[in-house]
Amino acid sequence: MSAFYSMGSITKPHAVFVPYPAQGHVNPLMQLAKLLHSRGFYVTFVNTEFNHRRLVRSKGPGFLTSLSDFRFETISDGLPPSDRDATQDIWVLSDSVQKNCLGPFKELLAILNGSSESPPVSCIVSDGSMSFTIKAAKEFGIPEAQFWTTSACGFMAYLHFRELIEGGIVPFKDENFTKDGTLDTTVNGVPGMSSMRLKDFPTLIRTTNQTDIMLNFMSEEAQNCLKSSLIILNTFDALEHEVLQAIAAKSTNLYTIGPLSLLERLTPLSRNHYLRSSLWKEDSKCLEWLDKRQANSVLFVSYGSITVMTDQLFEEFAWGLANSNQSFLWVVRPDMVMGNPGILPAQYYKEIEGRGLIVNWCPQDQVLSHPSVGAFLTHCGWNSTLESISGGKPVICWPFFDEQPTNCLYLCNQWGIGMEISNDVKRDEVTTLVKMMMEGDVGKEMKLKALEWKKKAEEATNVGGSSYNNLNKFINDIL
Repeated sequence: MSAFYSMGSITKPHAVFVPYPAQGHVNPLMQLAKLLHSRGFYVTFVNTEFNHRRLVRSKGPGFLTSLSDFRFETISDGLPPSDRDATQDIWVLSDSVQKNCLGPFKELLAILNGSSESPPVSCIVSDGSMSFTIKAAKEFGIPEAQFWTTSACGFMAYLHFRELIEGGIVPFKDENFTKDGTLDTTVNGVPGMSSMRLKDFPTLIRTTNQTDIMLNFMSEEAQNCLKSSLIILNTFDALEHEVLQAIAAKSTNLYTIGPLSLLERLTPLSRNHYLRSSLWKEDSKCLEWLDKRQANSVLFVSYGSITVMTDQLFEEFAWGLANSNQSFLWVVRPDMVMGNPGILPAQYYKEIEGRGLIVNWCPQDQVLSHPSVGAFLTHCGWNSTLESISGGKPVICWPFFDEQPTNCLYLCNQWGIGMEISNDVKRDEVTTLVKMMMEGDVGKEMKLKALEWKKKAEEATNVGGSSYNNLNKFINDIL
């Protein structure tokens, strides 16, 4: 690799990155792209046209030309054009991606390989939910890797979808499964994972439709991922060692290179505004607000980029937080509350005056590493989970979608840094758990445990650590 450092960009190895078009997928692929760029790669980052327009609105057009050897290209997702500043319907999007993206992507590869302004494509790093890239890479004779962006336990749960379907367990026979105790059924035989109940699997199994798009899409994509010659996971060995061993038995070329948010900090681009991959405008003023708070005194609340809730649940969370008398920073996306932009009465803002701050979006990785933040109320998305572990923050869990219940199970039962809120949120429960986490003995124990996991994450990503070494091995193997 060292030979590439002194050469012009035209002779560098050229990596093409293809994220699934949702915020939680774009982030880790961007982090890995910056890491490869710091190791001498020319990078082409391929967004859908919809997400490309969102990035332009979020960052301004300057991000397109901020670096000559880190370029952005687009492909169509096959859906009608839209300028809505919100996450697309995942069912419709996934179906369209699977059916429509291969052709435009092959056209883009041909253009990139024929360009005199960039080096020929050396490798493709694709989101595991964009496995059409495997066909394209084979056709063009280009090495490729699949980056499955969930936890390792989440990946194994998706791999087990096929057994659940073939065993006749899912789809469920009727809608009674939601209330008759069926979801409490223990599922044995999940490699590397014990004490799994149906309720701990990704929520996509909760359907009665044999042809449900997402149930079949994720089952197929997880199995397709195993066909790749290289699989990347954003985790570290000490955190998920048992399930990682089980995955390694299915795929020998497995690279654990997380937490990427910690590895990325070693790169010159880590603070480059234009290469922060947020699809929403980030409110960085909240960091100044945190600067004025005491250490470990603020609860950070965010449900990620996809979670939506009813007015009623929103009000229960709002008053539960207010009644706790704790300081909190709360992210309320404009599209988070169904049919409502998340507006609360003047009485509420008076109640939280001086101790509560509500923003539309924020630089979450920086918030979770801030010393004033003591804990995190989260939807348990994998990026959020890793950023919380990296910041040494315990969590209050409210899993909403996908493999978030699986992550919640591990946070609470395996890693000892989480407590769970009931799905049907009540303000009194929110108040009780927030006080328990921020002031109680259980919260103090979890904070100490979270700091232990933070140390292990830092050890994995420091020079000579397992994730650091695995990144080097991946770079050598992909070329």
